[in-house]
Amino acid sequence: MHVDNSLMKFTGASKYVLDQELAEIVNISMALEMPLLLKGEPGTGKTMLAHAIAEALHMPLIVLNVKSSMKLVEALYQYDTLTRLNDSRFGDSKRDVSNIEEYIRMGKIGQAFVSDERVVLLIDEIDKADTDFQDDMLDVLDQMEFDIIEIDKTIKAKHRPVIIITSNAKKDLSDPFLGRCNFHHIAFPEPDMMRSIVAVHFPNISKDLLENTVKTFYRLREIRGIEKKPATRELINWIRALKADPDFRVKDLIKGDVPYLGVLFKKSPDYAVAQKSVARFRL
Repeated sequence: MHVDNSLMKFTGASKYVLDQELAEIVNISMALEMPLLLKGEPGTGKTMLAHAIAEALHMPLIVLNVKSSMKLVEALYQYDTLTRLNDSRFGDSKRDVSNIEEYIRMGKIGQAFVSDERVVLLIDEIDKADTDFQDDMLDVLDQMEFDIIEIDKTIKAKHRPVIIITSNAKKDLSDPFLGRCNFHHIAFPEPDMMRSIVAVHFPNISKDLLENTVKTFYRLREIRGIEKKPATRELINWIRALKADPDFRVKDLIKGDVPYLGVLFKKSPDYAVAQKSVARFRL
């Protein structure tokens, strides 16, 4: 069944809790057909927002994971010269070797453009790319077309994608880039919002477990000297680990025992600092 996405609004998804401000900027970005640039510390749900929009609006999701060495053309299309060379040498391919177009493969942006239905295009961690990549990409997304020079063909988007761009703010984005996007900073959830998020993932969680895991989680995030603070996904996985342990008791958590620190802290120095701090919790 065809769904007219232009008439739909995003209000959240089965596993994604969002505030009113974020919902509004998502919907206005879709209405204005502008990319939405999301910033925020890792684990605040920037990437998962695109997944949630695709789920809620029943749209395919295409993900472009940006790498520091990536050239824009790789995100648009690739000309598979090696396969064409092998086909011409061995002659056992069903493809017409003289037809270069048969060896053109669409990159992630190209796939979004040629899709027969409107898609959500997630461009993840744009701050890894250089400024030229960023600005040239926005030119393509503005014009909704690009050229394949090998076959002198212009690819025009069949439908304008819903474009979500994420940045971990590791380096500044150019002013022209910022000027062509809507922007939202996703702050780390406050405890009340985090309780709501946890309740979505664990509908039958006991009040004691909910309150004490969230309380301990925020206490751990305040430990000085931690480079990578545990994020929402770590909290969810930690609660999952606690629930799977038949010997775990909430009253031990209240006393200051914090099992499975390795689920929360993924770097050795952070883990060591957390261990020392947790030992002081028990004093």
